[in-house]
Amino acid sequence: MSESYDRGLVEDFGRWTEFSAGMWAWVFHKFTGWVLVGYLFTHISVLSTSLQGAQTYNNTLSGLESLAVVRLLEVGLLAVAVFHILNGIRLLFVDLGVGLEAQDKSFYASLVLTGVIVVASVPTFLAGAF
Repeated sequence: MSESYDRGLVEDFGRWTEFSAGMWAWVFHKFTGWVLVGYLFTHISVLSTSLQGAQTYNNTLSGLESLAVVRLLEVGLLAVAVFHILNGIRLLFVDLGVGLEAQDKSFYASLVLTGVIVVASVPTFLAGAF
């Protein structure tokens, strides 16, 4: 027989305030992973235009690069990829037993480093978009 447990109200949004840095790192890592998987399908669909010829592929790329919203999405993609990479390296070290005592600090460091890299890259991504 199965027992039922009272897990409380599922829609209790107040629980988000109780998350520690480790839980936020897990949530952000999962979210960025799914965003990267979604981008993979977009990337493949854009690359598939090359099957119709070089001119079609070049027209597709130039059309996408001319849209300011695509440039902004590229900045978001950079932020997602950089955070996912840095947090993955942090997780690797944690799994190896290095820096177990400083997991919170390393998570915050990966967030700050992601922010610095993205802010430094914004002029490059948005050059000629506006």
